[in-house]
Amino acid sequence: MGKGGGKGHTPREAPDNLKSTQLLSVIDAISEGPIEGPVNGLQSVLVNQTPVVDRDGNTNIHGVKVVYRVGEQEQTPLEGFESSGAETVLGVQVKYDNPVTRTITAANIDRLRFTFGVQSLVEANSKGDRNPTSVRLQIHLERYGQWVVEKEITITGKTTTQYLASVIVDNLPPRPFGIRMVRVTADSTTDQLQNNTVWSSYTEIIDVRQRYPNTAVIGLQVESEQFGSQQVTRNYHFFGRIIHVPSNYDPVARTYSGIWDGTFKPAYSNNPAWCLWDVLTHPRYGMGQRIGAADVDRWALYAIGQYCDQMVPDGFGGTEPRMTFNAYLAQQRKAWDVLTDFCSAMRCMPVWNGQMMTFVQDRPSDTVWTYTRSNVVMPDEGTPFRYSFSARKDRHNAVEVNWIDPDNGWQTSTELVEDTVAISHYGRNLVKMDAFGCTSRGQAHRAGLWLIKTELLETQTVDFSVGAEGLRHVPGDVIEVCDEDYAGISLGGRILSVDRARRILTLDREITLPSSGTTLISLMDGEGLPVSVDVQSVTDGVQVQVSRIPDGVAEYSVWGLKLPSLRQRLFRCVAVRENDDGTYAITAVQHVPEKESIVDNGASFDPQPGTIHGTVPPAIQHLTTEILAEEGQYQVLARWDTPRVVKGASFSLRLNVAAEDGSDRLVSSAGTPDTQYRFRGLTPGRYTLSVRAVNSQGQQGDPASTQFSISAPAAPSFIELTPGYFQITATPRQAVYDPTVQYEFWFSDAQITDIHQVENAARYLGTALYWIAASVNIRPGRDYYFYIRAVNQVGKSAFVEATGQASNDAAGYLDFFKGQITESHLGKELLEKVELTEDNASKLQQFSKEWQDANDKWNAMWGVKIEQTKDGKYYVAGLGLSMEDMPDGKISQFLVAADRIAYINPANGNETPGFVMQGDQIIMNEAFLKYLSAPTITSGGNPPAFSLTPDGKLTAKNADISGHINAVSGSFTGEINATSGKFSGVIEAREFVGDICGSKVMQGVSIRATNDERSTSTRYTDSATYQIGKTITVMANCERNGGSGAITVTININGQVKTAEVIPYTAGLPAMYQTVVFSVYTTSPVVDISVSLRVRGQYTTSASVWPLVMVSRSGNNFTN
Repeated sequence: MGKGGGKGHTPREAPDNLKSTQLLSVIDAISEGPIEGPVNGLQSVLVNQTPVVDRDGNTNIHGVKVVYRVGEQEQTPLEGFESSGAETVLGVQVKYDNPVTRTITAANIDRLRFTFGVQSLVEANSKGDRNPTSVRLQIHLERYGQWVVEKEITITGKTTTQYLASVIVDNLPPRPFGIRMVRVTADSTTDQLQNNTVWSSYTEIIDVRQRYPNTAVIGLQVESEQFGSQQVTRNYHFFGRIIHVPSNYDPVARTYSGIWDGTFKPAYSNNPAWCLWDVLTHPRYGMGQRIGAADVDRWALYAIGQYCDQMVPDGFGGTEPRMTFNAYLAQQRKAWDVLTDFCSAMRCMPVWNGQMMTFVQDRPSDTVWTYTRSNVVMPDEGTPFRYSFSARKDRHNAVEVNWIDPDNGWQTSTELVEDTVAISHYGRNLVKMDAFGCTSRGQAHRAGLWLIKTELLETQTVDFSVGAEGLRHVPGDVIEVCDEDYAGISLGGRILSVDRARRILTLDREITLPSSGTTLISLMDGEGLPVSVDVQSVTDGVQVQVSRIPDGVAEYSVWGLKLPSLRQRLFRCVAVRENDDGTYAITAVQHVPEKESIVDNGASFDPQPGTIHGTVPPAIQHLTTEILAEEGQYQVLARWDTPRVVKGASFSLRLNVAAEDGSDRLVSSAGTPDTQYRFRGLTPGRYTLSVRAVNSQGQQGDPASTQFSISAPAAPSFIELTPGYFQITATPRQAVYDPTVQYEFWFSDAQITDIHQVENAARYLGTALYWIAASVNIRPGRDYYFYIRAVNQVGKSAFVEATGQASNDAAGYLDFFKGQITESHLGKELLEKVELTEDNASKLQQFSKEWQDANDKWNAMWGVKIEQTKDGKYYVAGLGLSMEDMPDGKISQFLVAADRIAYINPANGNETPGFVMQGDQIIMNEAFLKYLSAPTITSGGNPPAFSLTPDGKLTAKNADISGHINAVSGSFTGEINATSGKFSGVIEAREFVGDICGSKVMQGVSIRATNDERSTSTRYTDSATYQIGKTITVMANCERNGGSGAITVTININGQVKTAEVIPYTAGLPAMYQTVVFSVYTTSPVVDISVSLRVRGQYTTSASVWPLVMVSRSGNNFTN
């Protein structure tokens, strides 16, 4: 408002009245049909990760229309989705002088939808008001080579955000044709008018009612204004394809009724076996056109499907099917990759058995044949069964399993599965895997555990060859291997005769029955199946009486023995190959049937060995020794343990002592079945004990060793002293930790110069690992002395002295005294409040008390105090004397409770106190102190002229020190004046007053020739850390000894050269001399110098040169 008056104006903002309202209409093809449908109605439709309807039926997203078809052949079109469109996103700005043009080439479209708008639309006047405005656009179509206006568009209103609108253009011209968006309103040239126009997109629309046969589709319409600028995402939770399942199968209850006749029925199922059948046989999206239903082993899949449907613990107290399959195949991949992924979900592998594709699942199954040395091909080297083992790096004991987690928004979660026992033995060996089609945490855990147990338990592979008669199995079958070389005992062979009447079999080799347990013999019946019967007795080693003889057992058929002390060695065949000689090569991997119970039910078992030789003896761990004194000699108790228990194992011990010549001498060797042993009668020395396990066959394991000394302990390497309030804590440290060592602690107020007098002059505190010396007599600021020595069962070390002080933390001491005073009877009496019934009341009280405590100690106190209240606040003034027994002993106290304590000397009418304590401060006129300890000292003045801080920093404006100064380092910014001084190190300065010069005589050069040249050189390196100017001067002293040739000298200083011809020849003169001088000024820290001497002439000439180099730094003392 100006000087002449007037009135103010507040700018006005008109409300936004333009809002975009767009309808998202989309059809999603979600699966090959037919499918079962949504899991739970509109709860299964999620827009931007939000269900359309919640669990209680309440609507989360309004204005949503959902229509779906399950993918049948004759399904009807989606109501409300009679057209389909392909949107082309542009997002370009339309300007007045620059229309935007595009070309339409699609022949079968019926309409075009144009989406356009403004980035903002608002106009501000000179008063600051922001008002609605308008902008005009046109849509042009190219008809028969001419641009025709199809739509006139005017957008009127106000918006500060983007506003979009759409129009549809019908009656399209023949293709191809052009379309363009034209701005009629001139572009804004000021910030007061904001009306930028944009062409967002155009959509090519086809009017057709499509059924999408055999495709499950879902149509969704939703208003975009509910989501702002977010991109609308869709997710659907549907039951998947209706597939062919066995006609006797209930996929909901997961049960099978009666005997399956091999026919199928349509039903939804997530059993992985029948999902795999669908992929293999479906003619459109699967492999049905390449492999028929007759080429897939449905009976193998039937058994696998039943195995998958069995209920197992889910890890949360309930049960779930062993394996389910919930996958969304969205990408085309190689058929074999998809097939192996499906099989990985069922712990199986695909196999072509020569007639059809079958599947072998890793689960317990019956043995189909037994192989011994008698029914396999014996190679020339005499080893029919050849074994190999998996590498240590391939035996993983931790696995990260990636699986789809419904509770995590159907995102990938990771389940960590570990075998802690294997990790402790071999270290962590991690692998990562994807659980294909897995949506259960329990199933993911079982998949990871199955991988770990497979790699840790089934580590062995066997290879052998058989003839045509011995080929009694196909890949995937479980076979038994009875290898007497591996087992160390006869386990299999041929039957020489059969006596059915007496149930006696005559074997081709002798066997021995164990003293206990049941022994079984495996025989082949008439159908070629293995049958196990009990062995009742053995006569002459070969006459075996059994409980029964199965039908079909004949002479020269195969037998195999199953002993109670040996594990049955089972293998699963993985390959059968025909050799060139007509035999067949068999490859099989180890099979552990107990693995199923371990993985699915958490069972554990202690496997039996597969050989009488036992397993490798266990390693020794946690080997320790304990030294004990015994009547002048010593005994050592050794203890250890093993990571596992092996039957029949014992332990071998060897004890060596170090001899004077450096060698080891055996002191004792022993054996014991226990995990501890005691050596007696040992003398002082340095010993090495080694222990190793030995199995029943005499095989030895890896030894474990430990060293120990029977000797007095070494003295502590250092003593750590920790200050406290009226106390010091001493903690000795050894260079090498020894658990048998303790320490004797001795204490003295004064230093003991003769260490041998410690026991006479110091006070013995005790023996421990550390000691706290605490007493009111341990005052801060004074040195106290500890004398400590190490002790053990053998002897004592020398004393080690350590000097320490109590804490000098004054603030901490005040807190310490607070606790001491408030715990005393006098302190409680002085500080105890008396209830005064009225405000502004006062009370004077004198107290006196004498008593005997629980320890019959006499205590006494006397005092007086005044208490008042004013305005609700409590005040006290008092003093008291006491003599009390405290935990640290008898103590006398004089306590004063007051806001101010002062001492006044009234002599000559003086009223000024000499000492005042008020609050937490003490104020004194003068003080004479013998000893002062303070972390901070500051002089008066502002700022103070003198200060000393706790970190040792001393600040003084002016210091006059006449004594000795000892400093580690420092810096001066001013001038240093000294009469004399001595420096033992290096001096470096940027400038000197006075001159400094250095010199060097270079190696001389001599020549005696008619024409020759020789040189000498040197290098000067400045020791300064920065560039310093210096003058380099070379004085070349030359001599002619004879001859008439010319002599030339060349001096080179860092590339600057001087050449001079010296000493001209004069007949009849003796030796002649001349000096050549050359100087160069430089700041280079490195200077290269060379001097060359050359002679040339008709006759021999003799010459020499001896250079002298001088380096000088000047103090700039020249005036002109």
